[in-house]
Amino acid sequence: MKKKKYICKITDRVYQIKGGKNSSNSYLLLGKRLKVLIDSGSKNNFPNLKKALDKLKVKVNDIHLIINTHEHYDHISANSFFKKSIIAAHRFAATKILESEHNVTLCKYYGIDCSRVIDIWLENRTNIDLGGISLKVLHTPGHTSGCICLYEYSNKLLFSGDTVFAKGTLSHIAPSGSAGDYINSIKRLSSYRVKILLPGHGWISKQPENDFKNAIKNAKNLIKEENLMIKKK
Repeated sequence: MKKKKYICKITDRVYQIKGGKNSSNSYLLLGKRLKVLIDSGSKNNFPNLKKALDKLKVKVNDIHLIINTHEHYDHISANSFFKKSIIAAHRFAATKILESEHNVTLCKYYGIDCSRVIDIWLENRTNIDLGGISLKVLHTPGHTSGCICLYEYSNKLLFSGDTVFAKGTLSHIAPSGSAGDYINSIKRLSSYRVKILLPGHGWISKQPENDFKNAIKNAKNLIKEENLMIKKK
């Protein structure tokens, strides 16, 4: 049986570390000045994440910054292992984590401690310079109100969290989310030139234009279905 690969090289400085069960993918970016991890994943998956980092010759304490794409437990709960890292998230995600809003973060439901403080509250269109790698923060509410995507200029990469998946599959609309916001967010993303879509779960996509179109179509269909259900009541 062919051994499953957990590390995928995207560029010389960007790696995908695939998440295990109930954990998001993580992305390691090796800037000239800063080493950044996009989403630490679930606490239960941390041993696999550490093993992957060791293989890439990066220690846990070498990570300068962790950027969480949103506030769900499967993206944030391993933050607690990165004692020396600065943790960043959109301000709408940060407030829910800060106040332990468990019905949104789902931490208590899965019996996971997500109490690590968010050090930096990000805003839409914030630019982060890692040294040789530059990221633009794009606030993309829909799945949750605090969702962000990160656009990397040089290689036209989009780290999409749970906003857009390969083939345009939609994530669950969480309590703070909205299908209408989803559509608006994806329309804005489609205005960027994206070569590779790097989602929070599932496969990498090299057909992001099709993914965006399908995601908008799926979100509109979801609204239609919900409206029909309301009429029936």
